[in-house]
Amino acid sequence: MCDLLRINTDRGVMLSDGESRFSIKGKPIYHFVGTSTFSEYTVTHVGCLAKINPKAPLDKVCVLSCGISTGLGATLNVAKPKKGSTVAVFGLGAVGLAAAEGARMAGASRIIGVDLTSNRFEEAKKFGITEFVNPKDHKKPVQEVIAELTNGGVDRSIECTGNIQSIISAFESVHDGWGVAVLVGLPPKDAFFTTHPMNFLNERTLKGTFFGNYKPRTDIPSVVEKYMNKELELDKFITHQLPFSQINKAFDYMLKGEGIRCIITMEE
Repeated sequence: MCDLLRINTDRGVMLSDGESRFSIKGKPIYHFVGTSTFSEYTVTHVGCLAKINPKAPLDKVCVLSCGISTGLGATLNVAKPKKGSTVAVFGLGAVGLAAAEGARMAGASRIIGVDLTSNRFEEAKKFGITEFVNPKDHKKPVQEVIAELTNGGVDRSIECTGNIQSIISAFESVHDGWGVAVLVGLPPKDAFFTTHPMNFLNERTLKGTFFGNYKPRTDIPSVVEKYMNKELELDKFITHQLPFSQINKAFDYMLKGEGIRCIITMEE
């Protein structure tokens, strides 16, 4: 990981001089994670730029800048499920659905979605989810439910919520001997989790990833090409499109879980 350019939500300024490039009425407006995306024109560090296919529609490929790439890469670059394998995805928000999309692209035979909201299953089918488990519907831990469904556990699991119990469940739901669990969701700052050491001794593997192990400058252009070549289906992630003046409505969609990704367009 790049120490110079890795996301620093507290920095808010340019690396060269420690100053912001934005202001309003003489007061500085700070950069958001190095990009400041709620602006028509921006100044950013060259390391934050990726040159992509000029024919790619920006109102579609813009969703690759964070969550979609993170989930997709967690599956394709880190979990690396083989064709015909079984995969469990914990959390069916945008990142989890992107992880499922990656499993679909990899040729997984079964993709089990785990979420506390049952009405997400129907939408998740579009992303390759073949089965759905709501932990609230079972009296036993969800990892035990998954083990029963898959004859011992899944080949790969991707955890996309950051919830500590979900992290434990994702790890303990993979099969002894070859199972790999990948942590994607960001847990609370002071959180920690416990699991029995035998889970490691039995040759389960636990990995973590940031931005799906993609290097933005060199890898995002190739992800864009997957969309242009119709390998990656991006359009289904975009559920709403609103003008900038209605950005608060977009946040409402997000907070209520009523959409996957909302595209904000700048008004003329």
